[in-house]
Amino acid sequence: MTSPWMVARPTDSSERQRLASAHDSVIATRTAVSGVRRLVQESWQRSLQLELDPDHLGAAIDFDEDDLHEYRSAHPMALALPTIHSLLIRHTFDAGLIVAIGDEAGRLLWIDGDRALRRKAEGMLFVEGADWSERAVGTSAPGTALALDHGIQIQGAEHFNRIVHPWSCTAVPVHDPSSGRILGVIDITGGADAVAPATLPLLEAAVAAVESEMRIRRLDELSSRPRRSATVLAAPRAIAPPVLSVLGSDVGRITVGGRSIELSTRHSEILTLLAWHPEGLSVDRLAGLVYEREGSIVTLRAEMVRLRKVLERIDESLVPLSRPYRLPARLDLDAHRVLAFLDRGAHRVALGAYAGALLPTSSAPGIAELRQELSQRLRDALLTDASAETLLAYARTDEAAYDAEVWRTCLRMLPPKSPKRAAVVARLERIEAELGAQQVATSPQPPRS
Repeated sequence: MTSPWMVARPTDSSERQRLASAHDSVIATRTAVSGVRRLVQESWQRSLQLELDPDHLGAAIDFDEDDLHEYRSAHPMALALPTIHSLLIRHTFDAGLIVAIGDEAGRLLWIDGDRALRRKAEGMLFVEGADWSERAVGTSAPGTALALDHGIQIQGAEHFNRIVHPWSCTAVPVHDPSSGRILGVIDITGGADAVAPATLPLLEAAVAAVESEMRIRRLDELSSRPRRSATVLAAPRAIAPPVLSVLGSDVGRITVGGRSIELSTRHSEILTLLAWHPEGLSVDRLAGLVYEREGSIVTLRAEMVRLRKVLERIDESLVPLSRPYRLPARLDLDAHRVLAFLDRGAHRVALGAYAGALLPTSSAPGIAELRQELSQRLRDALLTDASAETLLAYARTDEAAYDAEVWRTCLRMLPPKSPKRAAVVARLERIEAELGAQQVATSPQPPRS
């Protein structure tokens, strides 16, 4: 569990002013002051020892465009992009936040999220290719998280550089699952929401999912690597298999070789079904899973022709085979990862990887069945084995917001003196009141006399 001193608390205006005054005092006197978190004090002192200018940002651009593209393509964090997009980036556009992914040296490799906020962040050189290590910019979440090798939150005037004081951020390092060495860092930057109490646990869960994904890929690489004689050179690094992300989105997004392409709803449905049934599906069976009406075989065959043309432009190895319809190679589904985490008992990571219902607006019979199966397995596993905190996080999702059984189970699991019990009780009362009102509204009315 993260120590309380690692977590920044949202502040009011007087607290922000006090923190800014403490920052000014430390810069002027080079001596510690009271009322500032120890990790911030120590980072400020390191920044002073490096003789950084608190009014000038020294975030150098370490890569030109071509070098950055080449470096990113070869970096291990590139394999984590689909997972990071599914768990974090896709949710930031409406939240006024941006996500940055950096390497082990603190250089920002990818930045995505709220478009207006990204343009604003460019004013402080928070851009792809820039060095945001502690030695370059002083105290910041990505740089200081790497320096300390643990997740942290930095808000407002806790940053060493005054140019960054309007911003707040949370960052967590990513480690190689085999060696334990730092591979990079994931950062969430924005306003107060970037250091909300739930942000650090959310980011830690996302990083755990990334590291688990890397471990799975490493095991897959080892199991599929052919045996070699002692005189044969080592095989080249395995290429990451393509990934189809279909959770929490009306359309699927396929990621191949570092590229991410959005598919149509129908093509997303067909590829999801073929990935779920690697043994293949007959034309009759696939048509029945895709279309709500009978006699849709001709329509399906025409759609398969269009799908093949789309996939040929993306990666020919993805083009489905026929008789039966099947994929020529494995296509990873983000839904399969959720189930894999559940099977290993990693409930918190599974919940973090569950970005929402599978293709939620699809009415294809086969997709509706998969959607229900995945949702039910997640619910059952969390109700049976999850901790109180994980189950409470699930209860707060849209999917479980009105699930009285989930909320009642949370209430039973919370300690008697937990301050969270009052909110759970209030939620249960609201659920029961709304359900009661619905029953009254739908019940037959007695005839008037």
